[in-house]
Amino acid sequence: MSIIYKTLARKNPQDLTATPKYYAAVTPNGSVDFESLAEMISEQCTVTDTDCLAVLNVLEKNIIRELKEGRIVRLGKLGNFQVGLSSEGFVTEEEVTAEAVTKARILFRPAKKMRDLLANLKYRKAS
Repeated sequence: MSIIYKTLARKNPQDLTATPKYYAAVTPNGSVDFESLAEMISEQCTVTDTDCLAVLNVLEKNIIRELKEGRIVRLGKLGNFQVGLSSEGFVTEEEVTAEAVTKARILFRPAKKMRDLLANLKYRKAS
């Protein structure tokens, strides 16, 4: 199995007049949803796909709830989810208020096993 990629021309955002350069970009090879994951999991254990789907749905709700509380959600050998913030910069600490936050995002930090898979990927150019 290999990652299929295509080439994309991209301009330099710092010099829009420069000749574009070509870069490799992943060509998605489909997707998998909760229902399919639940079915795959049920085929590998004694739990039904309905039970697996119920657990995955509750997992999603609990991850969202914990992230809203500002907690790091650690999912074992998968990795960690955490909320990250961006804000304007100020000269003094007192000037930094909640209104200074310009953006929030969800950060995912993969665990070692997930990071290790990146070292062993094979690539194939899209035809």
